[in-house]
Amino acid sequence: MATILIIQGHPDPGGGHLCHALADAYAAGAQAAGHAVLRVDVGRLDIPLLHSQHDFLHAPPLHALASARAALAEAEHVALFFPLWLGGMPAVLKGFLEQLLRPGFAFDYVEGGGTRMLLEGRSARVVVTMGMPALIFRLWYFGAGLSALTRNILGFVGFSPVRATVLGGVEAAGDAKRQRWLGRMEALGRAGR
Repeated sequence: MATILIIQGHPDPGGGHLCHALADAYAAGAQAAGHAVLRVDVGRLDIPLLHSQHDFLHAPPLHALASARAALAEAEHVALFFPLWLGGMPAVLKGFLEQLLRPGFAFDYVEGGGTRMLLEGRSARVVVTMGMPALIFRLWYFGAGLSALTRNILGFVGFSPVRATVLGGVEAAGDAKRQRWLGRMEALGRAGR
């Protein structure tokens, strides 16, 4: 059994969105299979944005993120849920990741210009919801906002494998389709994938 961290990246702290239901279904499946489940709801955190390279490199870790750091350090798998906004993740989620995945915790700079990944040994599942059809996002937009997260952020700090689930046309989806999506999330949670 694995320790799974679920990161709810929807910025609305009130909940009630499809992302919240998907994360709940994933958690229910994981718990039913005996996995330990930790959760972070980014929309409920007070996260200031970083404004300089100096802050990124040297500012002390935020006290508000202490439990998120501890959960990520403990997790073997991360499931990250968010809605696509303007082609990428919502700003509060990006700000959270910039504060959380800083040098000394997520990676280190190596003499000579390289980096060393500090979060190796963890896998991830990224679940993205969007209004446009998923095929259009992948083919026309090349999944740019998703690959920026999966490759340039999670891959950079050592996550592998990083799998993605893209759910498009969510506003037009009927109850039957939403139930299929929830069932799929529950199955992924059970499998710890």
